[in-house]
Amino acid sequence: MDVVRRKQVIPSLYFIEDYYDHPAFIDVFAIHGNQFNLDSYDHILFSYHGLPQRQLIKADRSSHCLQSKDCCSRMLTCNRHCYSAQCHATTKALTERLSLAPDRYTTCFQSRLGKDPWVQPYTSEVLVQRAKLGDKRLLVFCPAFVADCLETIIEVGYEYHEEFLGLGGEKIDLVPSLNDDPLWVAAIWQIIQERINLN
Repeated sequence: MDVVRRKQVIPSLYFIEDYYDHPAFIDVFAIHGNQFNLDSYDHILFSYHGLPQRQLIKADRSSHCLQSKDCCSRMLTCNRHCYSAQCHATTKALTERLSLAPDRYTTCFQSRLGKDPWVQPYTSEVLVQRAKLGDKRLLVFCPAFVADCLETIIEVGYEYHEEFLGLGGEKIDLVPSLNDDPLWVAAIWQIIQERINLN
């Protein structure tokens, strides 16, 4: 918008607000997940980048945010733009696509900083819970990222892995993100084409 405001003639603009449950996005992530033998893992985590709860509340225009323990578990008109609700919706779409039973996975949030409460449950605490339940092998999806980044590779692939080993676990595997997969490039193109064709 900063660039456009300087122009004398405003070009046509199209915005893609989100694609958290778009079938093309979900399909490519599911393909990446299916490169692993899902049945060989005790539990699967869908770990999203964390966000302070105050940021969720700031974006809430319906006084819905954090009013109940499960306010993000269903996508509604009032929480349509809520980051946490979108994360839960992505998990729902992916687990349906992967045919995972509800007891096989957990949605959680990583990378919290400071003392303020962040979106929960925290991935680090879920690791402790899963270890107490006797899990030895975990598979982790990070669908908030469409490209692998050092933060997630180090945090999940190394730090959480070491933490889980210290708790008695044996292994954490991180599902690679979509990166430059030609299927993802085609999915982006499909999402763009659909948006343009709405006008």
